[in-house]
Amino acid sequence: MTLAYLQFTSSFMHGIDFKEGGNYFPLELYKTLQKSPTSFAQHRRKQTSRPSMASKPGILTDWPWKPLGSFKYVILAPWVAHSIYSFMVKEGKDRDLSNLLIFPFLLWRMLHNQIWITLSRYQTAKGSNRIVDKGIEFDQVDRECNWDDQILFNGTLFYLGNLTLASGSHMPFWRTDGVVLTVLLHVGPVEFLYYWFHRALHHHYLYSRYHSHHHSSVVTQPITSVIHPFAEHIAYFILFAIPLLTVTLTGTGSIASLAGYVTYIDFMNNMGHCNFELIPKSLFSIFPPLKYLMYTPSFHSLHHTQFRTNYSLFMPVYDYIYGTTDKSSDNLYETSLTRSEELAEVVHLTHLTTPESIYHLPLGFASVASQPLTSKWYFWMMLPVTFWSMMLTLIYDRTFLIERNTFKGLNLHIRSIPRFNIHYHLKWKREAINSLIEGAILDADSKGVKVLSLGLLNQGEELNRNGELYIQRNPQLKMRVVDGSSLAVAIVLNSIPKQTTQVLLRGSLSKVAFAIAHALCQRGIKIVTLYEEEYQTLAKRLMTESGNNLVVSRSYVQKVWLVGDGMVEEEQLNAPKGTLFIPFSQIPPKNIRKDCIYLSTPAMATPAALKNIHSCENWLPRRVMSAWRVAGIVHALEGWDVHECGNSMFNVEKVWKASLHHGFSPLNQPTTKTLE
Repeated sequence: MTLAYLQFTSSFMHGIDFKEGGNYFPLELYKTLQKSPTSFAQHRRKQTSRPSMASKPGILTDWPWKPLGSFKYVILAPWVAHSIYSFMVKEGKDRDLSNLLIFPFLLWRMLHNQIWITLSRYQTAKGSNRIVDKGIEFDQVDRECNWDDQILFNGTLFYLGNLTLASGSHMPFWRTDGVVLTVLLHVGPVEFLYYWFHRALHHHYLYSRYHSHHHSSVVTQPITSVIHPFAEHIAYFILFAIPLLTVTLTGTGSIASLAGYVTYIDFMNNMGHCNFELIPKSLFSIFPPLKYLMYTPSFHSLHHTQFRTNYSLFMPVYDYIYGTTDKSSDNLYETSLTRSEELAEVVHLTHLTTPESIYHLPLGFASVASQPLTSKWYFWMMLPVTFWSMMLTLIYDRTFLIERNTFKGLNLHIRSIPRFNIHYHLKWKREAINSLIEGAILDADSKGVKVLSLGLLNQGEELNRNGELYIQRNPQLKMRVVDGSSLAVAIVLNSIPKQTTQVLLRGSLSKVAFAIAHALCQRGIKIVTLYEEEYQTLAKRLMTESGNNLVVSRSYVQKVWLVGDGMVEEEQLNAPKGTLFIPFSQIPPKNIRKDCIYLSTPAMATPAALKNIHSCENWLPRRVMSAWRVAGIVHALEGWDVHECGNSMFNVEKVWKASLHHGFSPLNQPTTKTLE
């Protein structure tokens, strides 16, 4: 096998690894992988796809409270309860403010981290100053979902220190000598010891058992900074405890020095793991030695991509001293700073759904956004945040970017209208919502967007005549507006089991519903409605196409129901056991029957080539997109120079075949069983 690169020396840090294709391997593993030409790539994929541990997990890899799952926070409950109780029952100097403030400080740390997460995801989606051109996928989100474990760990140790150390309680708010001592100890022993400890972690023995878990994230985000095995966090705490314990034991400690130091660590950790450069060049121009005292996100990013360089904690001085500074550090910094915002070719315009959906945004809680939208038990504790978020949407009058994807050379953006489902059902809100949508369309057109697709309730007969309103108001549009109705129809038709002879059609008769009914009548499939009014509306719209295939009946014997908005629970309860519910609406019906089958709203699974998917689209499963969003992408890929809105409907068969051609696949495969 021809080696791309071979390096072997007798030094401690470089004498045990071979390098192949930019990746380092222990000598024994290297010999094993040489046996197959594809082994190196397979090993790398296997290593980076592990969701929760290093390639060879060592002792103390998992956190002790892992079996508790979401209830892990109860480990702090006794400490918090004791702290509050003690402060309430004691008086005067007996009260320990430093003990009481531990829990609020832990909450501050969580909020601080979440702010960085939101900022990083928004900035990375925009693309300006981005460092690494690689997306985040679900495996990384899963691997990094326990970022708050280290806060629980530190909190437990803070409470123990406060309880057991004589000078660990009743600390003053400020002591200048303690603050100065903390700074000196960090600049000296902490940075020096971390540098060599970090290099030791890259020894193949420790790397394969511990540190590889952290390096599984090539594209870093703020919370990547604290994703380490439990044993590694123990070592880090011992290291960072040098200043904390010193000022405590010498009696120079204060609330400001301890809280300030930990906040500094959190700040630098989060900042250094952002995938965008945010340190202005002017800082280094004003004070050139600063480059040795403060790293940048691009500096540390090279450590994750090049592996054997830029080991320093926050101060690169030791990399410069020991010759481990990556030669491209300055160039990457300059390039990242000048990188402009990426423009989209395709924009999907969606909106918020329920008040709790704010937590499901990719900009919000990463672990929540990576799962289908459902109500969580702990959301009730966040009602004040939910309420003020709703108030904010009432005054914010612009769309906002929530996600960026790439596919076949296209930049795909998702933008959201800051309104909820309930707003779309209020007549007096329609004009304001239309203004927001029209503003988004004009803004996208001015930026050279090729296609804009309307998602969820941003299209509708009563709201904007299925998007036709914007075309009539702005005939000069170069961009194409797509409502995705043809692909939604195609997905529903291809979800109906083969040899089905009759279906029940129930729900609001939308553009999609009429098109489905028309196609089924042409196939000779009987369409049953429950109400005379719906029958008359369909018969008038379909005219001669319906023939004898359109009937009114309340027998409830049909086993296939095509359902839209407006179906009530009583109707579902009358459906026979085993009924297949196939939604044609944007919003899924409420599933109240456990003995029936409910398919998803019209959607398709995405091809593997569609990158940077790390969140679920509303209630849909992972790596699944709604028909309306897929339609916009396919429209752009095919270069179709027509609008699909208003009463116009694109060729259903053509858009279905085009979607399959580009790698999108159906979720609901029809069976050969006859359902009548």
